[in-house]
Amino acid sequence: IIIDLLLLVSLISYLCDNQLHYKKLYCWSKIYGPVMTVYMGPWRAVVLVGYDTVKEALVDQADDFTGRGPIPFLVRANRGYGLVISNGERWRQLRRFTLTTLRDFGMGRKGMEEWIQEVSSQLIDRIQSTNAKPFDPTFFLSCSVSNVICCMVFGERFSYDDDQFLQLLQITADTIKFGSSPWGQLYNIFPGLMEWLPGRHNKVFADIEKMRGFVLTKIQAHRETLDPSSPRDYIDCFLNRISQEKDNPTTEFHEDNLVSTVLNLFLAGTESTSSTIRYALSVLIKYPKIQEAMQQEIDTVLGQKRSPRMEDRKSLPFTDAVLHEIQRFMDIVPMGAPHYALSDISFRGYTIPKDTIILPLLHSVLKEENRWATPWSFNPQHFLDQNGNFKKNPAFLPFSAGKRACVGESLARMEIFLFMVSLLQTFTFSSPGGPDSIDLNPEYSSFANVPRRYLITATPRWE
Repeated sequence: IIIDLLLLVSLISYLCDNQLHYKKLYCWSKIYGPVMTVYMGPWRAVVLVGYDTVKEALVDQADDFTGRGPIPFLVRANRGYGLVISNGERWRQLRRFTLTTLRDFGMGRKGMEEWIQEVSSQLIDRIQSTNAKPFDPTFFLSCSVSNVICCMVFGERFSYDDDQFLQLLQITADTIKFGSSPWGQLYNIFPGLMEWLPGRHNKVFADIEKMRGFVLTKIQAHRETLDPSSPRDYIDCFLNRISQEKDNPTTEFHEDNLVSTVLNLFLAGTESTSSTIRYALSVLIKYPKIQEAMQQEIDTVLGQKRSPRMEDRKSLPFTDAVLHEIQRFMDIVPMGAPHYALSDISFRGYTIPKDTIILPLLHSVLKEENRWATPWSFNPQHFLDQNGNFKKNPAFLPFSAGKRACVGESLARMEIFLFMVSLLQTFTFSSPGGPDSIDLNPEYSSFANVPRRYLITATPRWE
């Protein structure tokens, strides 16, 4: 215990250092190479650095790198169940079922556009109600983005004034912040010791139990009104599958996996996309000429009133380039979601031992010097050719890659495009302190880069 306490003190000092952890890893790779071993407390981790290395592991050797690490915070939050932390047959069944079900309910398809357009219209009405006065967009954006995933999972949308819903959104934001704080990292390194200590982790876990209670209430309501021949949403489909496999003793379709997977979808489908859109508004306030150029392009293609559609993206190359660059520059999950060696892995002449955490350093891919002309500067030209047409870059991997890439990638891409185009079509965004008051460096940074919150002004562009 004394040794653990001494390590704890030294790690607090280390984690509170101004140098961000993932940036240190990137610097170390220049000395030790693109595949290196580091120790985080008792945990051995192999860090994969650069596009070629990450692609070779996650795509070319995908089967070897499908494992997900037993991260203590996630294990406790999910009680060991759900899609995010599962491995083996549980992961394969839950991922296949989740992808199929979400696609059936419109993820990445035209029907989903209409849902997002409707939610976007409600968001615009809410922003209009600020009457061009400064406001914090965080909860407006969280409510809107969350309502998209809620339509698919719960079969309903929630009011911006629903106190319980707002509490859940606050818990979601607090959970992500905790996971990216020094205390969140310490919990993952010394979970046994942290369980005995007071601190923010106790409140976070208590709040997660409130979310679990909310989900259980929704599942029970679905049970009482379920029509097996006409499933309304993800929960209904999962309940049908539970019924179909009730006599299978090894089934992965049971309530524990349902509750944790719904929590996974709610958290991931709310915070990452809403944070990206919030960060996008900060970027466009910081660079008003870019905002103006996007608006000119949107006006030319859509005019004042026609709602954007995904097919408009090819006619809005500059807008599309800016939105891609925002995601690259934001670098939302710099260390990627941790992978895990379920058995010994042979990779690039090394043996990665079983039970090793594997960190695909997405930061090194999104900021790699030989893949981006100006990796440390915001530059939409990264995604434009000499003729102003949109061009892809294979190193654009904010959603990771391979078999454990983000299950909601197509939905997130659709939301970012449709929400942002609708907002810029309707408003010009600014800050009371002017462009120079905006700091694009994250407020919290570790597992996720959490953007800073600002009061902003949305000035209607049309009478």
